Amino acid sequence: MTRLISSLAVVAGEYDALYCDLWGCVHDGQTPFPAAVAALRAFRAAGKAVMLVTNAPRPRPAVRRILARMALPEDTWDDITSSGDAAQYALATGAVGRRVWHIGTDKDLSFFDELASDMPDASGIQRVAPEDAEGIVCTGLFDDMTETPEDYRGRLMLARERGQTMLCANPDIVVDFGTRRIYCAGALARLYEEIGGKALYFGKPHPPVYDLAARRLTALLGHEVPRDRILAIGDGIGTDITGAAGEGIDAIFVTGGIAAAEFGPDPQRPDPARLAEWLAAQGMAPRFAIPFLR
Repeated sequence: MTRLISSLAVVAGEYDALYCDLWGCVHDGQTPFPAAVAALRAFRAAGKAVMLVTNAPRPRPAVRRILARMALPEDTWDDITSSGDAAQYALATGAVGRRVWHIGTDKDLSFFDELASDMPDASGIQRVAPEDAEGIVCTGLFDDMTETPEDYRGRLMLARERGQTMLCANPDIVVDFGTRRIYCAGALARLYEEIGGKALYFGKPHPPVYDLAARRLTALLGHEVPRDRILAIGDGIGTDITGAAGEGIDAIFVTGGIAAAEFGPDPQRPDPARLAEWLAAQGMAPRFAIPFLR
């Protein structure tokens, strides 16, 4: 049964490292949450490590710049592993070919231009027109403030007929940008599969992003951290919590994030009965739940 806790400090002593989600847990896409900042600082002050594991479709250097612009203090985390990193690795090793049609905004072009030092050589990758592509790289919608997945149905049907595989660099379906809910790459990948196309996923809840996070955590600390000493934190039941369960890692489900409306009118006080019923319907039983990371 999931235990509803008041703060990370209540259980922090049982763990040596966190795999902490960003959007919805540490920030809202625009501003860091002060309580989350304080919680992560306290965890690190005890000599423990924080690995930010995010479904951002951008590589680690770009995520770091975004967090800096957002003024998230650097003493809240030790390293970053992104869905973009894991997807870059797949692209560089030929998962969808060398000529690709990119679906996404210009702000995601760092996916093609920046590779971390632990990535294979991606030279020779070309962004081309849809009809000339071997595969698709989807980092998001072209305009996620105005478009929905249905705006892409026709183009995706043509891609399906060409036999193109989609590499999805962010399996999230939606996120809340401030007070606005927007679609992510995962929504397009889901539609593509619904119409008969093939999609490959490299962020949470899929293994590649956790494999990369584990390698980076080991490199950071100089030793491997046992899975029972790693705690995942996230507000996505189908990404963060499902992924942690698949990896055999304990998790804290943040109820005040993307699913907050399911647990009553006050996000600070989720209804335990509604939470238990909802988690059972999802087939998930994270070890802990918390209203917000604090």
